[in-house]
Amino acid sequence: MESFQIVLPSPALAPYIRHYWLLETDSIARSTERIIPGGNIQMLFYRGDPVSLSTRQDTRWLDSQSVLCGQFIGFSDLSYTGNIKILAVVFQACAAGAFFRMPVSEFCNQKITADEAGDRELQELEDRILYETDDRNCIRLVEQFLLHRLNPLKSYNLERMRSAVSLIDREKGEIRISDLASSVFLSTKQFQRVFTAHIGISPKEFLRIVRFQHALYVLQSVPGMTFSRLACECGFYDQPHLINEFKVFSGYTPKEYLSLCAPYSDYFSTEGD
Repeated sequence: MESFQIVLPSPALAPYIRHYWLLETDSIARSTERIIPGGNIQMLFYRGDPVSLSTRQDTRWLDSQSVLCGQFIGFSDLSYTGNIKILAVVFQACAAGAFFRMPVSEFCNQKITADEAGDRELQELEDRILYETDDRNCIRLVEQFLLHRLNPLKSYNLERMRSAVSLIDREKGEIRISDLASSVFLSTKQFQRVFTAHIGISPKEFLRIVRFQHALYVLQSVPGMTFSRLACECGFYDQPHLINEFKVFSGYTPKEYLSLCAPYSDYFSTEGD
């Protein structure tokens, strides 16, 4: 049996948290989920039996602990069997830095536990969640932690990056970095530095992820679209460019991806979809 649900944050945290998701499963057979870049930093709490989180670089077994997952450029595989409970906090694109002492760019392509970060408050939260059986109480504990830790970033830079991300979203990733910089009154060099500090990856990498996520959303919305038309509509140079980006972010060609997965964009789909 498997259940999955999305929970919206409280109004006070909505500017910083996109949503929470909860996965619970009790399966005899081993299952594997392919995780693709969604453009957001996440914090995951694992309860129950150990799970394996594998990337091209390494495989890590996670057992009853919290993990801060930075922005990822590639894909990873979450493998599990038995009784699994996972609670995830999905941050808004600009917001994770408001809760952590380290620059978010430092854990790009990284999975960092509370122990590794030396974060005693996060370790205490992890212990409390481990022994809490009610998911609603788990989210309440997470929200208390986040509200306590909230340290709003310098408003002028945060608002600039929110404006830039909003423009990226409207253009579905099809915009030049120089135009983004001009839209928030920064030089291109300044913009790249501030953007990376707030988002966790460079503007170029983020634009690539957004274009890929938009391609997934189009496939989700218009089943049967040809790949040549998809490449044209989603800002790829040509079909080979589209295929290459799919391989980077999902490990599959578009054809292989559709044969294995129902296309779904975490980034462009609303929480109610």
